Amino acid sequence: MRHQLAFQVGPVAFRVGSAWRAPLDALASLYAAYPAPEDGICDFTVRLEPEKPWRRWVRPSVAIHGDYILPDAAPLPLAMGLLAAEMGMNLQMALGQKRFLLLHASSVEKDGRALIMTGESGAGKSTLAALLGERGWRLMGDEFALLDLDDGRLRPFPRAISLKNGAIRVMEGEVAAERFGPALEGTPKGTIRHLRPNAEALAGMGEAAKPALILFPRFGEAEAVRPVGQAEIFMRLTQASTNYVSLGRAGFDALAGLVAGCPSAAIDYPDTDTAIELVEELWREAA
Repeated sequence: MRHQLAFQVGPVAFRVGSAWRAPLDALASLYAAYPAPEDGICDFTVRLEPEKPWRRWVRPSVAIHGDYILPDAAPLPLAMGLLAAEMGMNLQMALGQKRFLLLHASSVEKDGRALIMTGESGAGKSTLAALLGERGWRLMGDEFALLDLDDGRLRPFPRAISLKNGAIRVMEGEVAAERFGPALEGTPKGTIRHLRPNAEALAGMGEAAKPALILFPRFGEAEAVRPVGQAEIFMRLTQASTNYVSLGRAGFDALAGLVAGCPSAAIDYPDTDTAIELVEELWREAA
């Protein structure tokens, strides 16, 4: 690759290469405060390159390649090169990560204990995690929660937070402008803008936390809190995991331990202020 960038996020190191400079310039700005990989060794490689040589100059389009690929994935326009890099890192984790049980979830920490939030796209988990991370909690991760297979603790993985549509406006009123990446319009999910976690989240990338509460948020509904039984929790979390099946018995044991050790609830909320109040109340009850 003509241009390369490597950085460490919690226990995972990435190398991203690109045929174009622009995507890596945007990525370097977003991940400027992240450390270099330990000993220079990376766990995963992402390559952003044209499918055909002329696509580097003529209507340039970015194909996502790397250690693991999806052969039928459609290329993205060069203007969305940053999104392609983020998607490439997600892909490597989803298909190649075997050291941790991966949950498609957001997570935050307080007093050494972790809150896990998972749900369908649009449920608001990223927005809630981003807001909590600015209001007395430590952001542990947005896209993936990493559950250690050996000790059942959650490992921090604070990549840039992917904000969509209305969530962008919410966070623009909360944090300084220099922590945002460019606005990427016209994506399949609307407008996306990435937010760099704050200094506390980056400084705590080596500090694991014990899971203490699992929430299933749902935005756009009247305020409500509903109990969730352990069988339903287990089922939902298997659906939220990208590597549960491939981990076999180790994945089952890790997930079973998580479900048995954490209270859980489903919460509905009409706005973020209501959601924050619900989260804080349930957190106090779980203490």
